[in-house]
Amino acid sequence: MDHLIENNASSTKKRTSTSAKILIAATGGIGIGLTVICASFVAPAFRRICLPYVPATTHQVRNVLNLLPKNTTARRDKLLDIGSGDGRIVVAAAKNGLLADGVELNPWLVWYSRMAAITQGVHRQTHFYRRDLWKYNVAPYDYIVIFGVEQMMKDLEKKLISETSETAKIIACRFPLPNMRPQHVIDDGVNTVWYYDLYKNKSFAEELIERT
Repeated sequence: MDHLIENNASSTKKRTSTSAKILIAATGGIGIGLTVICASFVAPAFRRICLPYVPATTHQVRNVLNLLPKNTTARRDKLLDIGSGDGRIVVAAAKNGLLADGVELNPWLVWYSRMAAITQGVHRQTHFYRRDLWKYNVAPYDYIVIFGVEQMMKDLEKKLISETSETAKIIACRFPLPNMRPQHVIDDGVNTVWYYDLYKNKSFAEELIERT
C-alpha cells in the first residue's frame, strides 16, 4: 500500500513538473514575441533623429485631404507619405484618387498598412515600403506628406529640395519646414498643416543647394 502511494505521488510530481515546464516555455515564448514586437516601436527612440509612431487624427487627415487635388483619376498624381505609420494618410489619399505610397521603417506598421489597404479596397493604388526615409528616392512624387519631428525638418528640407522636381508640392504636419515659405497654412496647434509649392520657392531652393 505504501509502495502504491509513493508511485502515485511520484507520477503526480512528474506531471506537475512537466506542466510547469510547458507553462514556463509558453510564457517565455510570449515574452520574447512581445519583446520583438515592442522593440520595433521603441528602437526609433535610440536613433539620432527619432520619428516616433503617433497616429494622425481624423482632423489632421481631413486637413491634408483639403490640400490635395480632388478626383485625379485621369491624371493620376503620385503621393508619398514619409513615415506612413499605420497607413491612414496613404489610404485616404488613394480613396481621393491619387496613387499613394508610404515609406515606414517599422515592419509591423508596414504589414498593418498593407492589410488596411486591402480591407478598404485601395490596395491596387497603394504601396508600402519598409525603407530608411533618408535613403528613399522621393523624386517620382507630385505630393509629399510629412509627419515629422522638429529636429529632422532641416535635413529633410534639404533632401526634398535636392531630389524632387520643381513642380512638387510638400505638405508638412505638426512642424513646418524651417526655411521655405508656405503658400497655405491650415488650422493651428497640433493640427496645423503647411503647404509648400516648390516652384514658388525656386529661388530659395537654388540658393540653398548652392550653399550646401
